[in-house]
Amino acid sequence: MQKEPTMKRLPSYKALEKAATERILIIDGAMGTMIQRHKLEEADYRGARFADWPRDVKGNNDLLVLTQPKIIQDIHEQYLAAGADIIETNTFNAQVISMADYGMEALSYEINLEAAKLARAACDKFNKLTPEKPRFVAGAVGPTNRTASISPQVNDPGFRNVTFEELREAYAEQVRGLVKGGSDIILIETIFDTLNAKAAGFATLDVFDELGLELPIMLSGTITDRSGRTLSGQTAEAFYYSLRHLKPFSVGLNCALGAELMRPYIAELAHVAQCRISAYPNAGLPNAMGEYDETPDDMACKTEPWAKDGLINIMGGCCGSTPDHIAHIAEHVKAYPPRKVPELAPKMRLSGLEPFVAG
Repeated sequence: MQKEPTMKRLPSYKALEKAATERILIIDGAMGTMIQRHKLEEADYRGARFADWPRDVKGNNDLLVLTQPKIIQDIHEQYLAAGADIIETNTFNAQVISMADYGMEALSYEINLEAAKLARAACDKFNKLTPEKPRFVAGAVGPTNRTASISPQVNDPGFRNVTFEELREAYAEQVRGLVKGGSDIILIETIFDTLNAKAAGFATLDVFDELGLELPIMLSGTITDRSGRTLSGQTAEAFYYSLRHLKPFSVGLNCALGAELMRPYIAELAHVAQCRISAYPNAGLPNAMGEYDETPDDMACKTEPWAKDGLINIMGGCCGSTPDHIAHIAEHVKAYPPRKVPELAPKMRLSGLEPFVAG
């Protein structure tokens, strides 16, 4: 019988695993918050290349990797200087489904490729300065602006505006660009619909098979409110059981909640996940103007107990967070060891909206 070929792993895979055993890793903060500081206008988003584009493109932050690459690379470098071990590519909406809002579907692969190259260049710059502390590029894969398991029409609950196959194809193109651009990790994040994430995971494994290359997969869900559930209705534990077949490097939560409200759901995951735990909450909740008021020190003081209590392996920030927030978080958690991945008794662990464990 012919032996199946072993999937190749980059040297960064082993380096990431080693770093994760030594310390709590720091992931970067918000990209959108930092872009907003530049107060870019329509012409800035367009650049020379898209000066005559027939639709407005202001707000298409992913496009900036093509039209304002220096701004994006500078943001990456600010986060690295603040202490980030992992930086995310500026590709949250960079797949054909979301890019259709701007008529830019054909640019999706190029945006992912170039975004990964920018983040790779930033990491390589810092890795040369301090090779004893390697930095890693996480190719960011967002949820898209459609849901595979929820109807957008209140009067027609059976209606869907996207199919699993459409999602899989869109994600495959995105992941392919992220890998070829130099990503060390694939980060499927802000998961509010688990079926979308299953499509992303399926696509990611397909691309790994296609390229003969395996990267670590990070998963990050979003608990939408105090109900403790994702938008598609799952608890944190059920969410993990739905996706554990991907054998993720880490599972965790980001966005929607600040640190105080997110903690109980991180604790829930920490007790059941047989992989590392990540968390990057918002800088509190938005005020009446949609802005985030939580100071770097406040946020760091609220997340430090997570490290002290052994709940966390990877820590960072989402909406409203800045390099200053990340620097404070890094300083506050550096004295604590990373969470130890538990060894749980073999049991049947299933999920619907709720977890089901038997055995």
